[in-house]
Amino acid sequence: MSKRDYYEILGLAKGASQDEIKKGYRQKAKELHPDRNSDKPNAEELFKEANEAYEVLKNGDKKAAYDRYGHAAFEGNAGGGGRTGGQGDFANAFSDVFDDLFGGLRGGGGRGGGRQQGTRGSDLRYNLAISLEQAFQGLQKKSISVTTTVACAPCNGSGAAAGTTPSTCGTCSGMGKVRAQQGFFTVERACPTCSGSGQVIKSPCSSCHGAGRLEKDRSLSVNIPPGVETGTRIRLSGEGEAGIRGGSQGDLYIFIEVNKHEIFERESTNLFCHIPVSMTSAAMGGDIEVPNIDGGRSRVKIPTGSQSGRQMRLRSKGMPAIRGGALGDMFIELQVETPVNLSQRQKELLKEFDELAVNNSPESQGFFDKVKGFWDGMKK
Repeated sequence: MSKRDYYEILGLAKGASQDEIKKGYRQKAKELHPDRNSDKPNAEELFKEANEAYEVLKNGDKKAAYDRYGHAAFEGNAGGGGRTGGQGDFANAFSDVFDDLFGGLRGGGGRGGGRQQGTRGSDLRYNLAISLEQAFQGLQKKSISVTTTVACAPCNGSGAAAGTTPSTCGTCSGMGKVRAQQGFFTVERACPTCSGSGQVIKSPCSSCHGAGRLEKDRSLSVNIPPGVETGTRIRLSGEGEAGIRGGSQGDLYIFIEVNKHEIFERESTNLFCHIPVSMTSAAMGGDIEVPNIDGGRSRVKIPTGSQSGRQMRLRSKGMPAIRGGALGDMFIELQVETPVNLSQRQKELLKEFDELAVNNSPESQGFFDKVKGFWDGMKK
């Protein structure tokens, strides 16, 4: 009986890439595994056939030979690609796929791995709330207190008592992981003796009890540049938690939150300020003083006949850009106030003004002219 084409066995097209070969093999391995096909008498044979195809196609040299000569490339060569089909062959093949999928996460690389290295310390987050004025000016050497872990000084972070050192774990030979054969599969897990560290501490340090780290409150200084906004992130390299077993320190990330201001509203580098003005000032015009975020004042001229919602722009009176330092603008929006708590005399004067007012409210007159036209149109 002639052999089937290896590409056909794995459901692939001729000349498939290594990624496609691995993917095709994984799918076939799941589909044809004898444990999942106990009702099919030829399941094990098909499974071994897929294993044989993968053993050849995963190897660049063997694949090139097969692409050129087909099965004839391996005739009489027991090690080339013959139908060995044993459990050990499958375990090796499947282990290759497993390593390709998960090797980067285990830190050991490919098959066989390497001695377990120190673990990098965790990154820390610190939320810092500041005022809008502080965001405008920036802060130099702002002191913050952070609870973190630091390397234990007595044992220099090793976790072992003075005069002793951690010894290599005898169970995993310092690898930090062990493998076990389960049927056709090779299963890898963290070493139960050393918990994946690759080392065993027989005499723990009395200060850190073998952890190699201690919790401590640290005071740090940080510079906050002018122009920061809510959500701005500042990174302090190496100021996070200490690493484990000599690993590098993590980083500290400071997240800025700018508090709301009682006068100004912010949009990027621009500021907005609502200024109440009296009905008289809006009608007759005049000058007013408005505050600036830097603590100064600006004199603004209100045009005669100003309405609520009118905006005026003060250039370069806004917030600085966090990169470049150019200042945004401040926009003033007028809010004309209707007088309240009128005295009898004030009411009389307003009534007299209203009787004398002719063409003094062009917007009102124009609106009601449109309303009258609307009603006349509906009647027709």
